[in-house]
Amino acid sequence: MSVFRNLPAAPTVAKKPVSDTRHGIVRTDDYAWLRADNWQQMFKDTSILDPEIRTYLEAENAYMDAAMGDTKALQAQLFAEMKGRIKEDDSSIPMKDGPFAYGSAFVTGGEQPRYFRIPRDGDPKNEGLRDLLLDGDKEAKGKDYFRLSGIDHTTDHAFGIWGYDDKGSEYFTLRVRDLATKQDLDDVLENTAGGGVWAPDGKSFFYTLQDENHRPSKVFHHIVGQPQSEDRLVYEETDPGFFMGVGGSLLDDVIYIDIHDHETSEYRLLSTKDLTAEPQLVAEREEGVEYSMTEGGDVFYILTNADDAKDFKIVEAPVLAPGKANWKELVPHEPGRLILNHMAFARHLVWLERREGLPVIMIRDRKSGEEHSIAFAEEAYSLGLQGAAEYDTDVIRFSYSSMTTPSQLFDYNMATRERTLLKTQEVPSGHNPEDYVTRRVFAEAHDGETVPVTLLYRKDIKLDGSAPCLLYGYGAYGITIPAGFNTNCLSLADRGFVYAIAHIRGGKDKGFSWYEDGKMEKKVNTFKDFISAADHLVKEGFTAYDRIIAEGGSAGGMLMGAIANMAPEKFAGIIAAVPFVDVLNTMLDDTLPLTPPEWPEWGNPIESEEEYRWIAAYSPYDNVETKPYPPIIALSGLTDPRVTYWEPTKWIARLRDTAPEAGPFLLKTNMAAGHGGKSGRFQRLEEIAFEYAYAIKVAGKM
Repeated sequence: MSVFRNLPAAPTVAKKPVSDTRHGIVRTDDYAWLRADNWQQMFKDTSILDPEIRTYLEAENAYMDAAMGDTKALQAQLFAEMKGRIKEDDSSIPMKDGPFAYGSAFVTGGEQPRYFRIPRDGDPKNEGLRDLLLDGDKEAKGKDYFRLSGIDHTTDHAFGIWGYDDKGSEYFTLRVRDLATKQDLDDVLENTAGGGVWAPDGKSFFYTLQDENHRPSKVFHHIVGQPQSEDRLVYEETDPGFFMGVGGSLLDDVIYIDIHDHETSEYRLLSTKDLTAEPQLVAEREEGVEYSMTEGGDVFYILTNADDAKDFKIVEAPVLAPGKANWKELVPHEPGRLILNHMAFARHLVWLERREGLPVIMIRDRKSGEEHSIAFAEEAYSLGLQGAAEYDTDVIRFSYSSMTTPSQLFDYNMATRERTLLKTQEVPSGHNPEDYVTRRVFAEAHDGETVPVTLLYRKDIKLDGSAPCLLYGYGAYGITIPAGFNTNCLSLADRGFVYAIAHIRGGKDKGFSWYEDGKMEKKVNTFKDFISAADHLVKEGFTAYDRIIAEGGSAGGMLMGAIANMAPEKFAGIIAAVPFVDVLNTMLDDTLPLTPPEWPEWGNPIESEEEYRWIAAYSPYDNVETKPYPPIIALSGLTDPRVTYWEPTKWIARLRDTAPEAGPFLLKTNMAAGHGGKSGRFQRLEEIAFEYAYAIKVAGKM
């Protein structure tokens, strides 16, 4: 019997068929009109949204409210639990940089961070020493949405660049702040990607400008005090398939211009000795070859997969001649040992690698070549490498956690190998790790591969198939979902749920080949792996098919749409957050935000009939059929530039029309947010509480 009873009639939406012919194949889309013609302008001013579309989205929100009305008390309870696990006046351990140490903090009841600095060797617990540089709550006052991009200070610590997005559209405004007076200068830079890199003299900085398709396509040089219209164009990337980023070095003598798509990269360097010079190419882009750079005094250390180093290697090259012809291998490629990132300091080279799905921090003495590692013994855990803000140091910072162990922050002396515990995450309402179990199990995939699955559950639950399960997955872009501490999912575990993360292909959990086996023509492996994870959990008695709620967001939302079409009978419910479900239409439209850069991940159906057919075979929106779909909820953001609001809107409309006896199918559109949902830390908890309440309701555990 459905847990959704006495629902009002679902909203109806007009069909306005639009036909499209590609490669001789004709498709008809009844709901293409839900994409507003003025969507680009609407992202900046939502009041101009077509009234017919707005009326429909509001009707869907009202229907969703009716369906979820009986969970209001549960949502409030979940929110209170999650909030109770957060130290409201929490603060970071400041990072030392010159005469100061820089950190961030929250105040009780505050939604946004506050950025501060203290004297370099001052006591971080002494709040009286804090010099407040930027108050996020003050800047966000009166705004429905507000997201800070942080603050970056000049070398002489006199000024800072800070940025904000107040619409959720990911167009950031940059301001320049006098750190002594805390007053912003007249400089206002619009439509940026959110950050900048100061020149060493503190009189100018470099930033990227986003075009109308949300692509950072130009790097500009801004001189403080001049209008944005006079900024000098440093470099423009004309290929619509590539993004750009701009960064600096710890030694302040080079500006990096990083040009990349999802599988190819290219760097151009600008010496800070001549800010007006043309950026110099390091190694020309070569399809499928990636590299990234960090400076080590007279050499660059370059992390690359060149020369078939699939899991990456580290090479070095002279600063004055960093071209590929001068790359000398330093840390060789080792199959199955994926090197994720690297940092260089005066006496040490540091990198984060992953073996058998588990992270390890490696330290190499630059003079002797001696190497050692930082690792932990738990079955599944997460490491975060923060490094340091200074080049001439032996001390770096890293974090550690597991599904049961709260996050711990360490300083590590690379010379003496001494760890100093700086902070352990506080859970004010209490947390006993001994009450929970973290496990790493392996599901057999359809082709004999083994899929890692991380589990969290209470020690006292019965593993006889009676427990409900929330099974989370992503599986794209090589992104690995860490097995770190998450206080929110304890609310599910405490209600008898098994919380599971499926480390499916499309991520790099088991090396670069794990990513390759879940993209392009092999994308279907991602979906089959997730279903195999569900099968394994049922087989081993962790749960049952009618108790599994699947969850994924963005590209993981595509996963949700695909598994709904492939195996609807194996899931009790599906939560699809900002789901990328209209894959074929999106990849066929190169005017949409970010479409050309996505072709290396999914394929280019405009140019290739073969790639068209790959995508058409799994695109969730295009494969909806009359099937016994479980209850499904799609969560959307009106100003989302990554997964535009019309994708989940169209998907829910087609599901309801094609499978009227299934579901129910719910759509929740946040009318004042984008891809990441609400921006405040407690506002975000409200959204998670809503999702968990849905899972609990569908599992019949209210």
